[in-house]
Order: sequence, then C-alpha cells, then structure tokens
Amino acid sequence: MPALSATSRPVLTVALCCAVALLEGFDLQSTGITAPALAKAFGLAPAALGWVFSAGLMGLLPGAFLGGWLADRLGRKRTLLGAVLLFGLFTLYTAHAASYPSLLLARLLTGLGLGAALPIIIAQASEAVSPRFRSTAVSFTYCGVPLGGALASLISLSGLGEQWRVVFYLGGLAPLLIAAALALWMPAPVARPVTTRQSRGAVAVGLFSEGRARRTLLLWVACFFTLTVLYLLLNWLPSLLLAKGFDRVQAGWVQVLFNVGGAAGSLLTGRLMDRGRTVLAVAIAYLGMLLALAALGLAASFGAMALAGLVAGYCCIGGQLVLYALAPQAYPASMRATGVGACVAVGRLGSMAGPLAAGQILAAGAGVGGVLIAVSPGLVIAAIALLSMLGEGGGEPSSQKIVNNINH
Repeated sequence: MPALSATSRPVLTVALCCAVALLEGFDLQSTGITAPALAKAFGLAPAALGWVFSAGLMGLLPGAFLGGWLADRLGRKRTLLGAVLLFGLFTLYTAHAASYPSLLLARLLTGLGLGAALPIIIAQASEAVSPRFRSTAVSFTYCGVPLGGALASLISLSGLGEQWRVVFYLGGLAPLLIAAALALWMPAPVARPVTTRQSRGAVAVGLFSEGRARRTLLLWVACFFTLTVLYLLLNWLPSLLLAKGFDRVQAGWVQVLFNVGGAAGSLLTGRLMDRGRTVLAVAIAYLGMLLALAALGLAASFGAMALAGLVAGYCCIGGQLVLYALAPQAYPASMRATGVGACVAVGRLGSMAGPLAAGQILAAGAGVGGVLIAVSPGLVIAAIALLSMLGEGGGEPSSQKIVNNINH
C-alpha cells in the first residue's frame, strides 16, 4: 500500500472502522428481521427464539475479551482481519443451517468474531486522531452500527426478511469484501511492545491497579444495564410491535427510525463529549431512554410509535456511545484494547440477558408493557454509575482527567 499522509491516515482508519461497525449492526439486526421466518421454518416458540438471539450474543462475550487481549499482543490489524473473516464465514454458515442446534451453533460462532472486532475498532479509532477529537472519532465509527441496522430494516421492508437465507448470504459475503479492504488499506498502528511483566501478569491486575478499580467497575455496571435495554430493542422490537397490533411494514419503518435516531445519537453525543458536556450527554441519553420505553409501551398510533422509536434509538445508541468513548480514555495505550474489550465483554452479559429475559417474560404472558417495565430500573443504575464516575475527584470531569493522565 502506498504511504499515507498524516491527514489521510486517520480518515482512512476511522472510515474502515466504521465499515466494520456497519457489518456488525447489519448482523445484529438480521436475526431480528428474520425472526418470524426463522420461527416458522424451525417451529420455534418465543422462548426458543430468545435463545437464537442470545446464542449470537453469547459469542460476543468471550470474543470481546479475547479480541482486545490478542490485539494488544499480536497486533490490531491482524486480529481485526481474523475477526472479520470469522464472522463473515459463520454468517454464511447460518444460511445453511438445517436444524435448530446448527442454527444456534452458527450464531454463537458468528458472535465470537463480531465480539472480537468491536473493541479493536474502538481502540483504533480513538488513537487515530488527536485527543480533542477522540469522542467524535469513536462516535463516527460506532454510528456504523445503527446504519447497518437501518440497512437491515430496509431489506426487511423490501420483503427479503421472509427469505431468511438470502439475508444471511448478504451478511456473510460483505465481511469477506471488507476483509480484503482491511488487508489492503488499513494502516498498521504504531507498535507498542508489551513488557514481560505485562505479558505474564493477569489482565485483571492492569484493570484494577493504579487507581483504575473504581472506574473499571462503574464502567462495567453502566455497560451491563445499558446493553440489556439496547439489545432487547435491537432483537425484539419488530416482534413487540407486531404484538401491539402494528403490521409488518409499520414495524419495519419504526425499526428504520430507531436506527436513524441511533446514528444521530452517536454523532451528536460524541460532539457533546468533545466539547466537555459529557454529563449533559449522559442526562439526555438515560432520561430519554426511560421516557422512550414508556412511550413504546403506551403509544397507540403509528405516528406516536415512530417518534418513540426515533427517540429510543437516539438515546440508546447515544448512551452506549458515552461508554465506548470513555473506555479507551480510561486505560494506557499498552492495554487500551484489553481494557475496552473487558468493558465490552461485561456489557455483552447484559446484551445476552435482555433478549433472553424478554422471551421468558413474553412466554409468561406479561406482554409488551411487562417487558419494558422490567428493564427500566437498570437504566437508573447505569446512569448513577456513569455520573458517579464523572463526578469523582471534584470539579474536573473524570473523562478529562483520564485524557490528561494518558497524555502526560
């Protein structure tokens, strides 16, 4: 690859990271848009369908932790390339699933690759730009996730959601093309050798030493409960809307608006954070999520539901962006991908719990309102955890202190 200028290198890096995030967003919602067809093809009850959603998310957990850990040791470009190839190949395998167990296995292994990719692209985007644009770079990268989800929703509106194998063929071939682009054009990051002490020491020591313990735990708590709500909506929103009496086209448009709102939430939240308004970004995201969940449960007209979906997407993705923008700043460069990977991995526990709990609550007959009410208290806990982290140490926001500590 020809040498890149100082200007083009960060732009290309963030653009490629955004492309990988778009693939993740498409895959995460591909199961949701094909859920009715999958349930029909495999004869699945709601509880069994919940396990299909959660199988992929179960792979995200070890994938996130191992992906970050390997990236700090083997190199981020090499590890990212392997992760993209992994989830591309097993998405193709999903299209060939002939039984319920093979479907679960395919989603599990796809999730492993997806989970490994996310902490790498967050760390890579964060380091590609100057400190004053770090949150914006992460927000631009992560807005690929809702944009990929919006693409999946548009495919659903076209009627291809019924052809579930075609959806997974599309979702499997695209990563193979992106992997080729990564191999050719992804700039290799500056090498940061890991010391003998770091390579032999337990990862937990680095996450909890040198004053990082409280910050790490608060990030983990916030990630867990935020992703519980986000992934519940990503996976179950079409089915919840159908249960409320909306038709499939209306449900598809609400999901498109959810993802469009998510992309806006990612970008605007990143700009707020880079302007020193992180506390405001947290307040908007979490208060908005609570109001949006209430609106999703109470809205009776399509217009009200569409607005609720737009606000829910803005706030859910915006809340997750706050976490993903703060996580790289919380750890030194030598263990940044590891720290982000651990944060994402703990959040994945919530992403597994949300869809699985929704399936069980619906199976118990609690209805849509019962599902949304059950997850609301977790958002309050997440907001308190984030505000506690940002408020520690007095007047200067912790996020800015983190940046200053790393830079010095």
